[in-house]
Amino acid sequence: MEAWKRLGGFIGSRMAFVSPACVVLGVLFPDQLCVLKPAVTALFAFMTFQSSLSNTLGNLTRVVRRPAPMAVALALTAIVMPVAACALGTMLFGESPNLVCGIVLEYSVPVAVISAMWTNMLGGDPALTLATILVSTVASPVTIPLTLHLLLGQVVEVDAARMMGEMVVSIALPALAGTALNDVTRGRAARELSPVIAPAAKIALVLVILCNATGVAPYVRSLTPQLVCVAAFICAFAACGYALGLVAARALRLPRPQIASMTYLVGMRNISAGAVIAGEYFPGEVMFPVVIGTLFQQVLAAGFGSALRRMGREDTPREA
Repeated sequence: MEAWKRLGGFIGSRMAFVSPACVVLGVLFPDQLCVLKPAVTALFAFMTFQSSLSNTLGNLTRVVRRPAPMAVALALTAIVMPVAACALGTMLFGESPNLVCGIVLEYSVPVAVISAMWTNMLGGDPALTLATILVSTVASPVTIPLTLHLLLGQVVEVDAARMMGEMVVSIALPALAGTALNDVTRGRAARELSPVIAPAAKIALVLVILCNATGVAPYVRSLTPQLVCVAAFICAFAACGYALGLVAARALRLPRPQIASMTYLVGMRNISAGAVIAGEYFPGEVMFPVVIGTLFQQVLAAGFGSALRRMGREDTPREA
């Protein structure tokens, strides 16, 4: 059992290297690794369940009673980031409306479910993370079409029923199950079960990164100078998202767990949802800015995780 837990600790402490390695493997071997796609929803559900084992119904109530961090995170993800993406994308790539549309769509989709796993590894606030993901996803059938219409004049009808069904299976039910189990066992689930299954959750994260990276392989193999510039912009803008969440949390003087949560809630997007919308309603060129984010999102998450760990070590002596 100790060896199993050490494996989980090894993966978690080296995600800055594991994430880019997984992305490279996904790009190089898409045909072999795409067999993982049918298991992605189950993997997400398992990661959400493990992350929610450290949560309680009391914590969720606290988030509702003190909604400022969640409200700020939602405002940044649903308003500030899409508007900034539209303005900068138009300035840099205005001659290619489809690319601008893809950039805006990338930052109009809801918060990524996988952010719950990252915040759990970084000691974040599971209640804030899960509540924000739920609200962001529930609101997305309204916010995505509205954002695209207001910023670009595009008319899109999102399949709300399918998106809600996926949310129930991958987020709501496992989150409620984990939280309820921890409450029923009076914290034993967090103390005893969560550490046992945590390594499996980290392995699930690795498999999800591998699978998601396969979707970008065709675009990486047919890059043009313009698409390279778009990819560089997406990378820089994605990094700004993480940084914006971090700066906003520190400006609000939030405790360290909520700083970690805000960093990932603002930085990570549900790229899979964006890819589905791009494929169903827009020309093929719109897909590139959306899916290319797969190359950077997990790598940046690992990098900011290392930065948060260093900040935690630096803050501890001052607090003492």
